[in-house]
Amino acid sequence: MSSTELAANLFRITQTDEVLKNRNINNEEEACITHHKVGQAVRQTIKRIGGTMPEDLPTPSKSTKQIEKEKSKGLEKK
Repeated sequence: MSSTELAANLFRITQTDEVLKNRNINNEEEACITHHKVGQAVRQTIKRIGGTMPEDLPTPSKSTKQIEKEKSKGLEKK
């Protein structure tokens, strides 16, 4: 995940949290709807300003799990 995608996710999470608190949303159904709406707004904003949509961002050649596994194997050999 790139820094761009991480930042968009963090923004979505923090804004969802703010909306839930400001609107005093306490039940799961409303929270899920709010989460979805905030996510849509973040995506619309990315698109409107000409940013790269998350699904169009490059993906790494290795997953985090693969990298961690390789590092632990390297430590075991030492």
